[in-house]
Amino acid sequence: MSATIRTHLITGGFPPGSPAGHDMNYACLRLLTLLQDFPSVSCTIANDYTDLVRWLPGSQMLITYVAGPFPDNTQNNLLRGWLNGGGRWLALHGSSGGRAERLENRRRRMVKGPYHDTLGSFFLNHPPLRKFRVGVADRDHPITAGLPASFETADELYLIELQHPDSTRILLTTELAYDPSPPGFGFVYDRDTSLMPDGKTRVLGYTLEAGKGAVTYLALGHCHAPLNNTQPFVDSSVEVSGVTPATFRGSWESSAFERLLRNSIAWGISTRP
Repeated sequence: MSATIRTHLITGGFPPGSPAGHDMNYACLRLLTLLQDFPSVSCTIANDYTDLVRWLPGSQMLITYVAGPFPDNTQNNLLRGWLNGGGRWLALHGSSGGRAERLENRRRRMVKGPYHDTLGSFFLNHPPLRKFRVGVADRDHPITAGLPASFETADELYLIELQHPDSTRILLTTELAYDPSPPGFGFVYDRDTSLMPDGKTRVLGYTLEAGKGAVTYLALGHCHAPLNNTQPFVDSSVEVSGVTPATFRGSWESSAFERLLRNSIAWGISTRP
């Protein structure tokens, strides 16, 4: 009998119990279904980082799909120590976000916290749901194994600022020279620090080593259902009328994204040589 490998899964929004504009049930179910294909994995589940001290020490892998929850300083220190000791964190989509401060005219701006340094990226904004092409920048990593050189998806195109660009191994990118968000849409930021030096490339996925452990972040993965849809409109590439689909699965319906998730789980439960 093979040894059990424990994975801790966090899916949830803020305020606690809120879906925060995402179909958390769907994302949780899909991730649990994928984990079910790895017989050695046992999974614990939470809605935020509150019980991290209880579940993390005995886990080999942490998976987060959140929209609002973030680790406080004590939880972040625990997470750093766990990573340095060999843990692996698969962070998805809204995991690069967190707390937002309110500005005038009901606008909001994301606030960078210590956990962004641990994660390796900080969310700035995303334009309305749109179709775009994802480039597989590194096809030699186990997480991108079996992927084509590029694939098309429909999703929230995240603009993220890398915190450790010199030590980050970039896996996925896309090209977007400027943020096409209409006036008043999304979050305010002072400067677009998500652009790479070439002035057009954006990072959508990466791995970052942390001591004996590592973090993998994938920005893809928005999904919503009629009860939790908060998208005011979408780009015409998704719907010509601009009306937001009541149910949206986006990248979750892409074979490339499923391959990324399967590869990431296999990477997360493996041990470094």
